[in-house]
Amino acid sequence: MKLGTAGRTIRLGIIGLGNRSNDHIHSLVDMPDIEIRAVCDVYPDRVLRAQKMVEEAKGFRPDGTTDYRELNRRDDIEAVIILTSWTTHIQIAVDAMEQGKIPGMEVGGASSLEECWQMVRTSEKTGVPLMLLENCCYGQEEMTLLNMVRKNVFGELVYCRGGYQHDLRQEIGEGDLNRHYRQQNFIHRNGELYPTHELGPIAEYLRLNRGNRMLMLVSMASKAIGERAWLAKHRPDSPLKDQVFHEGDIVSTLIKCANGETIELTHDCTLPRPYSRGGYLRGLYGVWQEDNRGIYLENVTKPAANGEHLYESDKPYMEQYLHPLWKEYREYGLRGGHGGMDYLVLRAFIESIQKKKPFPIDVYDAASWMAITCLSEQSIAMGSMPVPIPDFTDGKWIRREKREGDIFSLDDVYEDQL
Repeated sequence: MKLGTAGRTIRLGIIGLGNRSNDHIHSLVDMPDIEIRAVCDVYPDRVLRAQKMVEEAKGFRPDGTTDYRELNRRDDIEAVIILTSWTTHIQIAVDAMEQGKIPGMEVGGASSLEECWQMVRTSEKTGVPLMLLENCCYGQEEMTLLNMVRKNVFGELVYCRGGYQHDLRQEIGEGDLNRHYRQQNFIHRNGELYPTHELGPIAEYLRLNRGNRMLMLVSMASKAIGERAWLAKHRPDSPLKDQVFHEGDIVSTLIKCANGETIELTHDCTLPRPYSRGGYLRGLYGVWQEDNRGIYLENVTKPAANGEHLYESDKPYMEQYLHPLWKEYREYGLRGGHGGMDYLVLRAFIESIQKKKPFPIDVYDAASWMAITCLSEQSIAMGSMPVPIPDFTDGKWIRREKREGDIFSLDDVYEDQL
């Protein structure tokens, strides 16, 4: 199926109508095979705003509610997209699966292992699949690197690094004004709060849950001074100016995999810096890193005149190995938020339902990636002790049935599907 080809109509409910929903709704109303039948948020003004957005775009006003349970019990909805606060994603997804609705769940970290297991067991018991809408798995850079990894450009991978490195001091500091849940998480928790943007693509490179898995982690948090300093400067009269924030300014997490690779994750949101996901791949044949757009490949990259090994620009390689989906996407025309990857992850969700295919990012991926948050909290609370990472597949990771390839596959690269 060519990108953008409409399939049978999927009727959706949207749960959670904060800022993140705006991008998704704009993308969804542009799809001819989507009907948004109902929208939900605990804040009535957000419900009205979303209803208006859909009506202006489609000429149809979806129903609105402030109770997700009501939406999940509608007979005219096949799937739901969950865009609520991190700590409510899983409970809403579990309720949806129990009602036979297919959840597409936005990213975030889990609060406990118990809720991760509940999500997995509910999906297995009901037979209703779940997809984690990790858009970074469909970013141009990440998919191009996936293509390079599958073509063995770096050789066997040994070490991968990634980060959520984003100056969010204003968003966090004004969370009480803007009704943003991130603020409360930074006040009360201390761990790798937002792991999946960096871990998701790495998981695909290393085939986690598909012949490999994460075994254990160790996390360490720095002191927490950045957000309090921002509040003292920018909101000196706020009741939060003396608030203690427990989330360390820099949280570092090391993960060991069953096949011997190590992963390093960095969470860095409350100190001044440019945005970066800090990507870094190290393999038998060479290395790539995001922050200086550099690549070095043994016997390929030319040394300096004095024989010194130097990085070269990754730009030619990013064009040479551009993922076939992104070649098609450029011709089709980029659309949606975050440089176009929001649209792709939504189409992966929709078209997997239409074609009755397993999701490329399934419930086992969702559980294991999201569990990093609560496990890192445990490690930090115990003085950075090692913590085991559960096998949510119950051993199926060793030899899982392979998903039939298509343009949205993250297992392998299928150029003949376009």
